[in-house]
Amino acid sequence: MGRTNPTYRDALRRLEREWEPMRRGLRREYQDDFDRLFARAREFADAAGYANPPRPERALVLSVLLAHEVELRELRAELEKASDEGALERSGDGFEGRVADTETENDGDEE
Repeated sequence: MGRTNPTYRDALRRLEREWEPMRRGLRREYQDDFDRLFARAREFADAAGYANPPRPERALVLSVLLAHEVELRELRAELEKASDEGALERSGDGFEGRVADTETENDGDEE
């Protein structure tokens, strides 16, 4: 038996065509953002197609939310890493601080 629903990828293309007038109505600076939303939804097309949702609009929204969540997690990790590196540099425990401490100790040995 065949599928009772069109494939998610087909439904996503249909939705993108349906929303094309909105895209054209957006200012140019927002059109790339609009395109990126659908690109992000396509990133999860395999999973959404596997779920075979009767209403692909819901899968589109969930895919976009998931893509945003992934990006937030990655940004939080980068921020935490940068924050940790900054804390090490401020406390003198970072590499630069240890090198400076070693140089100071070596200077005292020469006298």
